[in-house]
Amino acid sequence: MKKILLLSDTHSYIDHQILKFVKQADEVWHAGDIGNLEVTDTIKKLKPLRAVFGNIDNNEARAEFPLDAKFIVENVSVWITHIGGYPNKYNQRIREEIKRNSPKIFISGHSHILKVQYDKKLNLLHLNPGAAGNHGFHKVRTMLRFNLEKGEIKDLEIIELATRG
Repeated sequence: MKKILLLSDTHSYIDHQILKFVKQADEVWHAGDIGNLEVTDTIKKLKPLRAVFGNIDNNEARAEFPLDAKFIVENVSVWITHIGGYPNKYNQRIREEIKRNSPKIFISGHSHILKVQYDKKLNLLHLNPGAAGNHGFHKVRTMLRFNLEKGEIKDLEIIELATRG
């Protein structure tokens, strides 16, 4: 079993609240708009990290992290990208590929809107953890955590952090 912490849109912000949850996870996944790489460097000192770059990320972040991360953990296929859309409104860049080769979990960030939605057509779970940082229109900073075990997603939780600002 793997305990996963999923966050996105930190926009150069990391605090003790985020780090408390990082310490409880086996792996941390970041769905882009990292901002300053001090965020990911801090996380990597504590736990293994998988991340993608987002539209605000600079060349340094783009050199370290991919546009898309595709991998398998505990027999669960995962695809993370920053701007990916959601069921019935997938981004044009990924629309055909996700139909041909659907993961079990599809993760995107970008919108700053927490979303957990099952796509019945593609038989996948779409996750967007909202935004963990202070930059943006969201009022409450959010993340997701869940367990992966033997091909299954279990114990999915929404984490609400302090209000933004």
